[in-house]
Amino acid sequence: LRHGGRYTPPGVAVVPLASEAGLAVLVALRYHAADDRDDYRLGWVDVDASPEQVPADADEPVVRQHVAAWLDERRSLLLAVRSRVLPEAHVVLLNPAHPTAARLGPLTTRPFRFADCLHEPPMLARFRSMP
Repeated sequence: LRHGGRYTPPGVAVVPLASEAGLAVLVALRYHAADDRDDYRLGWVDVDASPEQVPADADEPVVRQHVAAWLDERRSLLLAVRSRVLPEAHVVLLNPAHPTAARLGPLTTRPFRFADCLHEPPMLARFRSMP
């Protein structure tokens, strides 16, 4: 809210989501130092709405303009922007000022630890020794 986001202006509330859990994990991995990767929660919410799509080929200034207009007009609850980190997925912006936002169910969460998935796999040595 205070600083804005990659595509969102400061002073406007937005809830950034990921279209899939893998994107959320990858983004968190990208932005947090290796010694700051414990005690995360992975969360999701069921939403009965299809996101409006920002054109996939739009450059960042156009995306920012599209997002600002979407927020200002409260056209829809969700807006999907193709991820720059993982282009097969989308950053999904949720507009809490949209009238249907108040009817969303609660966030479901589970513990997530990077150490549980970013360790050396047991079969790595075997695969490295293969011709």
